[in-house]
Amino acid sequence: MILEQLKKLLATKEARKQELTTNADKSEDVVELRSINSELTSLNGEITELRGMIASAEQQESLNPVQTYVQNVATQARGADADPFDTLEYRQAFMKFAQTGAWEQRADAVTTVTDAAKVIPTTIMNEIIKELKVRGQLFARVRKLNVQGGVQFPILSLKPEASWITEASASERKKVQANTAVVFNYYGLECKVATSLIANITSLPMFEEVIRSLIVEAMMTALDSAIVVGDGSGKPLGITLDTRVASGQKVTLDQAEFSTWSAWKKKVFAKIPLAYRSGGLFIMAASTWEGQIDGMVDENKQPIARTNYNITDAIQERFSGKEVLLVEPDVVADYDAAAEGDVVAIYFKPSDYGINSNLQMTMKRYFDEDKNQWVDKAIMVADGKLLDPKGVVIIKKGAAPAE
Repeated sequence: MILEQLKKLLATKEARKQELTTNADKSEDVVELRSINSELTSLNGEITELRGMIASAEQQESLNPVQTYVQNVATQARGADADPFDTLEYRQAFMKFAQTGAWEQRADAVTTVTDAAKVIPTTIMNEIIKELKVRGQLFARVRKLNVQGGVQFPILSLKPEASWITEASASERKKVQANTAVVFNYYGLECKVATSLIANITSLPMFEEVIRSLIVEAMMTALDSAIVVGDGSGKPLGITLDTRVASGQKVTLDQAEFSTWSAWKKKVFAKIPLAYRSGGLFIMAASTWEGQIDGMVDENKQPIARTNYNITDAIQERFSGKEVLLVEPDVVADYDAAAEGDVVAIYFKPSDYGINSNLQMTMKRYFDEDKNQWVDKAIMVADGKLLDPKGVVIIKKGAAPAE
């Protein structure tokens, strides 16, 4: 019944397209031609969409009725408490939506949702979060928050002092103040997926694997980069651009100093407050670690920087006892390729930086009129900021020695 209605609607649209094409050939009125071309563009998108819906409907009718009945019974047996975004029915419907733009979660309802967003199935989301924690190294380490955007969250400043007293005097009462605050905004992290790639994927597991890989590859890079160099305009505010990091927490090391332990000891480690030494780590490009830091020794030739291996043979880089997290040079510049004044290393406590998001992604589909193709995009709302800038030390590249 639905298939026949779709075919009739398609025939009507194609007849109208033919009529408009004939009128365009006869017309010499520029205004009329523009109107015809505008309607033709809209019709072409609708016709493409209808053809996809018809193909999906025909595939549904060709399914084995007994198998479909068994699947429906199994779905119902999961109970009312089952995750609605994790059912086989929802996952299959989402795959069709991404391929054709037609939402077919029930056999008696076919809805066109070119301008609506659909929540990515839980199975895909679980894998996305898992991959981000493995591959998005900075994102995996920083604090995850889920608080309302646009609201100020005060940072407590509590520094009481103990005073000596006599019989005639009492100590002064100290007031607890929350005199600074952080505000998280609603920023969208978007990942566009080419329909031409996923439209030919027919199996559900393969579809979910491709979607997951595409989203992870794009979003992990964007999140890690924003934590370090985000400018706070439409994206999180990165550590290196946060104006609350005082100038005294920014250190410049020239080429001779950068590979010398005494310079690091005096200029970098001496800047780290005692309260922030526990749990802190360095982040730098892998090439900086390999070429400048690894193998550094002190005046007694004792190793300061070294690479250890744990019982699972996983590499663990450490610099004077502090963990070193290696990142790509597009996050923190490689020392050799960096210009004078570029940030080449950062020390901070990951728990002092917060990413605020509910980690729920949605998929939206729209038609690109200019390129005549369908575009699918995943969107996650998130923001990030330093919660406490006092424990940050930023290391920059100094001038080359005079020749």
